[in-house]
Amino acid sequence: MNRNLTQALESWIAQGCRSIGQIKITPRPEGGYELRHAEDCDRNDLATYTEATDARALSFFDDANAYRPLKTAPTLRHGWLLNLPDATALRHALDYFYPSMTALWFSHLRGELRLVPLRETLDRQTGMYAVAKRLRDDEGQKLVAWHCVLEKCMKRTLWNFAPGQPLTHLAKEARTLPSGADAPGFQEIPLICQEACNHLVPACRETVKKRERLESAESPQTPQNNAAT
Repeated sequence: MNRNLTQALESWIAQGCRSIGQIKITPRPEGGYELRHAEDCDRNDLATYTEATDARALSFFDDANAYRPLKTAPTLRHGWLLNLPDATALRHALDYFYPSMTALWFSHLRGELRLVPLRETLDRQTGMYAVAKRLRDDEGQKLVAWHCVLEKCMKRTLWNFAPGQPLTHLAKEARTLPSGADAPGFQEIPLICQEACNHLVPACRETVKKRERLESAESPQTPQNNAAT
């Protein structure tokens, strides 16, 4: 898989692919690749890095030095230039910036990507997260629309709410691939969401618990029977 993915990356870039997420990819005439924030293309004061593992540290914090718990949030820090010698280093660096995203795109192009509906994800939860199975449809649709917007996460949410039941509240641009994304010569590797993440599942749990606490507080208390006299 890794070898095939490395070859695929080389092929994509040779066909004109130049970006993923907030990263601009530039092939160098002498070989290798340059990575930088897409908004830094006109800057000449970038700090230079030369190891694929440098991408890991660059992905941790935003411009305000706040920790980024979600790698696909549109908060990647500016001010760096990463010089990489070959496609293998490029693959490793992109996996640090956007874990598994190139592999998911590779699987999508090969027709091998399985999309997991939210209901299936919730139904297999156990322990403290088992309560998420009781999420109502209306609660779930609104929750996805609040959590999965592109302004918070750049991934395209391709899974359905349940089998045969699409997402109805999330904007179309957040649940579909960009036009022409999988056509020959595509210029951007889209970030794909194939299954609800470990940020959404806890939110589903909390939504159910909050609703059930309110229902319990609002339900009339059953009076205890008077002792027989």
